[in-house]
Amino acid sequence: METTNGKTIRAIVTGITGMVGEGVLHECLLHPQVESVLVINRKPSGIAHPKIREIIHQDFFDFSSIESQLTGYNACFFCLGVSSVGISEDVYYRMTYKLTTHVAETLSKLNPDMTFGYISGGGTDSTENGRLAWARIKGKTENDLAKLPFKANYAFRPGFIKPTKGLKYTHKFYNYIGWLFPIGRAIYPSGFCTMKELGLAMINSVLKGYDKKILEGKDIIAFGKA
Repeated sequence: METTNGKTIRAIVTGITGMVGEGVLHECLLHPQVESVLVINRKPSGIAHPKIREIIHQDFFDFSSIESQLTGYNACFFCLGVSSVGISEDVYYRMTYKLTTHVAETLSKLNPDMTFGYISGGGTDSTENGRLAWARIKGKTENDLAKLPFKANYAFRPGFIKPTKGLKYTHKFYNYIGWLFPIGRAIYPSGFCTMKELGLAMINSVLKGYDKKILEGKDIIAFGKA
């Protein structure tokens, strides 16, 4: 893979025990301009690689004991999240808005040169006034992240994601619905991206920057090229 410029990325990646976080980490480990990756988990990931350093930390609402280890990074790919299915609006708000903004506020103080990439979702409601609670909460999260003093801040809104083959944390239901991807990509291409495209779009946001802060599916596909 050719490099786009001489810049290197030192990234913090969260959520690597989920499908998206693992997929983004995978692209980081493959990319020649990603120099190092810090992963923060509640339990050991079992992933060993020369680029990776791992911190085991239980409370994502309190990073005070590990703050000294979170400096010197110029990117955060925030892939940590929960599904709104089966949980109350209050719990979803805490685990989506409160947790994400708390981590981001901490990192923005420690790394002013950081580009922060947030995995949001297709259908997110930027007005914060829509009917769907999850969409309003995601919208509020995006809006308030954009106010933080990062060097740059991007929200990524993928729809259906084709997982990277061979990774550990792919949702089992993709075994049954994966056949839909080529059909959906042909009919509604902006709603169907690959995990590789999403990971590379996040990496390229640091290396190249974008003229928009919210990236919908069509943007992820366009920017998710090597």
